[in-house]
Amino acid sequence: MSDFTITSAQNPKIKFLLGLQQKSSERRKANLFVVEGVRELMHCVNAGYKIDNVFRCPQILSDGKWEEISSSLSVDTSYFEVSPEIYDKIAYRGGTEGVIAEIVPQRKTLDDLCLPERPLIVVLESVEKPGNLGAVLRSADAAKADAVIICDPLTDLYNPNLIRSSIGAVFTVPVIACNSEECITFFKKNNISILTAQLQDSKLYYDTDMTCGTAIVMGTEATGLTNVWREAADAHIRIPMLGRLDSLNVSVSAAILLFEAVRQRNL
Repeated sequence: MSDFTITSAQNPKIKFLLGLQQKSSERRKANLFVVEGVRELMHCVNAGYKIDNVFRCPQILSDGKWEEISSSLSVDTSYFEVSPEIYDKIAYRGGTEGVIAEIVPQRKTLDDLCLPERPLIVVLESVEKPGNLGAVLRSADAAKADAVIICDPLTDLYNPNLIRSSIGAVFTVPVIACNSEECITFFKKNNISILTAQLQDSKLYYDTDMTCGTAIVMGTEATGLTNVWREAADAHIRIPMLGRLDSLNVSVSAAILLFEAVRQRNL
């Protein structure tokens, strides 16, 4: 049990935690990031992440939930009790059940991927919005994709908004960050078909074979994919747009294309 309850916002541990939440530079410097909520924390534990510190508000987190969490933590994890007022200050969102933890990130590379014979992979090039990336990760988890690869990332993979919007899927799906060139080389070496989502010079997605090893590649909503991906593609695919607009949110597009691959593979 913790020897004391933190009740002051000036406590150095509280200031440090807030810094991790607010600044990617602090997360990089400390090699730590923050996770809130029982569900997210358990996904994190089950994925083999090292839990450094845990902050618990006993008035919010039930003893049963705490026993479930604490029984999964390693012996070198430290934890601290905080008052409801302090928890309200450090909670990034509401309804997170009274637990926040500082976690050591995992830095995986393409060589760390253990892929099946016909992998299904999502690639996002330079996607900037954490909420979009989190939503894509949820779809990838639902479709049981084998990996999500972020090429030339413009957002911190451990941004609190990303973790929140993914509801823990950032821990359930292998996520790799790399540059586009090395990713393309990896796909070519492993005979993984590159399908780029684009309007120009493309055919309808449901007329494209996704039963082989497949990488579905998408860019930003504003500028789309760069030429390096368009030229490397084995096929260009598009979702039919029947209204006046010519694009969908990248997370919606990812879900449509992922579940077309699921459909084809289960015929």
